[in-house]
Amino acid sequence: MEVKNKATRIELFNLRKPQMRAFHMSWFAFFLCFFSWFGIAPLMPIVREELGLTPKQVGNTIIASVSITILARFVVGWLCDLVGPRKSYTVLLLLGSLPVMGIGLAHDYQSFLLFRLGIGVIGASFVITQYHTSVMFAPNCVGTANATSAGWGNLGGGVTQMVMPLVFAGFVGLGYTEFWSWRLSMVVAGAVCFVTGILYYFFTRDLPDGNFKELRARGEIESKQKTRGTFWLAAKDPRVWALFFIYGACFGIELTINNIAALYYTDYFGLGLKTAGLVAGLFGLMNIFARTTGGLIGDKFGQRWGLKGRVRWLFIALFVEGIALLLFSRMTVLPVAIGTMIVFSLFVQMSEGATYSVVPFINKRALGSIAGIVGAGGNMGAVAAGFLFRREDVAWPKALLILGFCVLAFSFLTVFVRFSAADEKAAAAEHEKALAERAERAERAERRAKPRLLPAPVPGRVVFTPLTLLRLYLGIALAIKGIFFITNMDALETQMGDSFGERRNLVAWFVVFAHSVGGVALALGFVTRWAAGLNLVVLLGAVLVTVTGSTTMELLGENLNFQFAMLVLFTLVVFVWRGGGRFSLDRMIAGDEGQPAPQPQAT
Repeated sequence: MEVKNKATRIELFNLRKPQMRAFHMSWFAFFLCFFSWFGIAPLMPIVREELGLTPKQVGNTIIASVSITILARFVVGWLCDLVGPRKSYTVLLLLGSLPVMGIGLAHDYQSFLLFRLGIGVIGASFVITQYHTSVMFAPNCVGTANATSAGWGNLGGGVTQMVMPLVFAGFVGLGYTEFWSWRLSMVVAGAVCFVTGILYYFFTRDLPDGNFKELRARGEIESKQKTRGTFWLAAKDPRVWALFFIYGACFGIELTINNIAALYYTDYFGLGLKTAGLVAGLFGLMNIFARTTGGLIGDKFGQRWGLKGRVRWLFIALFVEGIALLLFSRMTVLPVAIGTMIVFSLFVQMSEGATYSVVPFINKRALGSIAGIVGAGGNMGAVAAGFLFRREDVAWPKALLILGFCVLAFSFLTVFVRFSAADEKAAAAEHEKALAERAERAERAERRAKPRLLPAPVPGRVVFTPLTLLRLYLGIALAIKGIFFITNMDALETQMGDSFGERRNLVAWFVVFAHSVGGVALALGFVTRWAAGLNLVVLLGAVLVTVTGSTTMELLGENLNFQFAMLVLFTLVVFVWRGGGRFSLDRMIAGDEGQPAPQPQAT
């Protein structure tokens, strides 16, 4: 299916265009689905005790939560080809919200397992998200769009680890027992999904130029009859099945970690419910930028080396993921384990982004079916991994070690993902056309733009400046500080004093998030102003706390912590003001980092 008027750039704050409305609605819907899908995971220590679940039964529920999604993704991918992503997402959200709310009716292992199985259907939302962004964005940025929408959706798996214990605690604070609190928490998650399903129908369209029904009536796209058989067309392509197993080695691993992380840190590092949820949440929160980074690099490799370049980057990301998982499985010291997990998480999600920077180029006629099959591979990987964690004779660190070796082996399946010379030529032509359209639009926008207060950056080679080096150091230092605070939450709360009262715990979590996740984003130069701004708020708070409790001479002479905080604060102000600079992901996304500098005209 040839789609006209695809977007050639991602304009995050432009909601007038149907491409960007689809982008934002798809990632937000997937975020809520992911949030609900794994909403019960951080509450499992409570559920396990109430229902008296054995380790084997817990393992079975983990498998159930991801197994039904395999079939659901096959069906939903075909459904996207048939009726379009708009109706597909609406139906999935409305129906999928029912078992999310219904799990509150579980009263024993069997009923809990059944509802956990039903909730897994909502995981098929990923396929629709990838389909919708694939048909809305041109080849020069489709990898970035796919990775960002999926990454921000996957973010729900991290946010739920942090938020659901707070929602649970909120119901307990209102006077409900633990029996009712975890059940009501899931009702809230399901209700939000239901409302979003209605909004998706009214605020999006299937393609840039309209919905499937009206476009078929005008003869602009294939009829329903001609879309039949797309699933078998996809299933006959060996490249699809190579990507099926590859995606199982990255997204399947992420699903597994989302399910076991809170229990892993509780059982092997002795953390409490809230702290374990916070640490486990960091794994998912890396999706803010990690998956985007994978798709972005895939686009850049594609621009430089064609479709084989995209596959080459996929191999690199997956291979490094395997090495990082092996290292994480061997960690026994909490701060080192958290740091290793963050690096591991970065490459897991970059591998996912790299996978779906390849998927749109396999076969456009069967895009939905291909996205569904490959997406199902992620859940198949999670099911296979789940059998390791349900065995009582295999310690979880050993299970992670085995998975690390499996990921290394699956990275070599990329040799089966090949493209013909005709495919390479067609992709290159489409890419050049998209770049030309983008340049033309940028030129028109420049003519309409108001005069700049600061001179526009001159396109040219990427420059590594001293300010970039400072940004890298500051980002890494803040991330390390965040990990320190996670392992020393009492010290952080003591440092805050009584300034925040009952809100002290919530503020402490915000500080950890701003430093750890925001620090990594700052180091990479991704959404630099936002990352610097988050940390700026933290530093302002630290300065205010210090000022209200010290005399002037203590601040100026003796209090070195205050002076250092002020130095970091002013440095963050610089990055909020100037952004990430040329050597940053922000500049790569803007798309002018690799353009040649303008040449002087002959006179």
